[in-house]
Amino acid sequence: MLSHDTRTINADRSDIEALDEIWLFGYGSLIYKVDFPYAESATAHITGWQRRFWQGSHDHRGTPEQPGRVLTLIEVPNARCFGIAYRVTLDVFDHLDHREKNGYLRSIQTLYFGNGEFKQGVVYIGKPDNPAFLGEAPIEAIAQQISKSVGPSGPNTEYVHRLADALRQQGEEDEHVFEIDRLLREMR
Repeated sequence: MLSHDTRTINADRSDIEALDEIWLFGYGSLIYKVDFPYAESATAHITGWQRRFWQGSHDHRGTPEQPGRVLTLIEVPNARCFGIAYRVTLDVFDHLDHREKNGYLRSIQTLYFGNGEFKQGVVYIGKPDNPAFLGEAPIEAIAQQISKSVGPSGPNTEYVHRLADALRQQGEEDEHVFEIDRLLREMR
């Protein structure tokens, strides 16, 4: 078991059970890799958070010896982070807690939907105090690390390219993701 494994902490479902309906917010691979059942989905955003490739992936897009870099959210006042919200049932969290076990904890955040509605939803965040957090680095160094990392879920570059493509399909701009995507394509 990884020292960053958050499954035991996330096993407490009291935060989720208190919600009238359960919405999950995806801002990274949950946008394009939906491997769980859901009742409906909608575009949404959260405020006060920015996506960054500052979380280590020792179990999916890298290894303990050569971790990849995946997204987490960093608190930034007035920021807006686009994503996809999924209405789910409580039982999907057994799968999701395993998928997001490498340092991510569930957080309840306000989700703002495209139709003007807002609801409380679940967001997985790898905060700076988790052992898998790699933190800020020059964008070129992040791209270099990603270009060399491969894990059980495949090349780390695939994660970046698939997310960048999904964001473009939604008409969303993300300078951080798009710059890393561009640098990786230039390295080919």
